[in-house]
Amino acid sequence: MRVIFATCSSAEAEALVEGLLREKLIGCANLIAGARSLYWWQGELCRDEEVVLLMETTADRVSEATRRLRELHSYEVPKIIVLDAASCDPDYHAWLFGVTRRT
Repeated sequence: MRVIFATCSSAEAEALVEGLLREKLIGCANLIAGARSLYWWQGELCRDEEVVLLMETTADRVSEATRRLRELHSYEVPKIIVLDAASCDPDYHAWLFGVTRRT
């Protein structure tokens, strides 16, 4: 199992996640609204409200999922971080594998 950690604007959060779900690139996502992000961009200190996305996929779908997320994302340089889950409940993993299987 892999967890894709990303941030985006609240305006695009659901559309990004729904696109990845419909393409079966992820099996589940948590959208955590109200994140306050401070960062450097083009020499300026920026402050924005963002949504944190925690999306779950399988190891064999992670490359395609991150590629597609990058295509759909509005940011020039989106934060896309892939975390390798050290362990996962076997029943949950079986479910995740089933819903992300290529048809």
